[in-house]
Amino acid sequence: MLRFLNTAAHGASTLVRIIGQLSAWLGLALVMVVSFNVLGRYLAGIGSVALQETEWHLMAAGALLGMSYGLNQGGEVRVDIFYEKMSVRVQAFVDVVSTLLLLVVALVIAWLSIDYVQNSYSINEGSPDPGGLGYRYLLKAVLPVAFILLGLQAFAMFAHALTNLIRPVSPPSS
Repeated sequence: MLRFLNTAAHGASTLVRIIGQLSAWLGLALVMVVSFNVLGRYLAGIGSVALQETEWHLMAAGALLGMSYGLNQGGEVRVDIFYEKMSVRVQAFVDVVSTLLLLVVALVIAWLSIDYVQNSYSINEGSPDPGGLGYRYLLKAVLPVAFILLGLQAFAMFAHALTNLIRPVSPPSS
């Protein structure tokens, strides 16, 4: 059972890592769009509402898709004042509970955001600004995808923590 759980966790973690690495390219796209907008505005006196909206679309998608990747890479903020003084088994128990809670919250948010996307799609929502981007439901569709990815990463961390709880590994001695 643990072998299957760890195999599934590894697959989930790998998927999150691949999608995170691909979505990192949104950062380059964002820099290029912002640079074009600034240079166009100040050097040529041109601007576009659609390009300005593209900036926050890229930023939103990058941030949403990046949260699971950040967790995957250990980039989360932790307060280890108490945690580091706990035994390996208690640490594993804390990790099991916290990752299980994260998994539940991520899946609830993903589930709730589906109606949000469906409503946007049903009215073919676009920008309220003249010259803005259409198809706003495409951006909103990133919400459930991002939280499902966060749930997958939480599952991977849960499986790892559960394995450590069942079969604790001693910390390396210094």
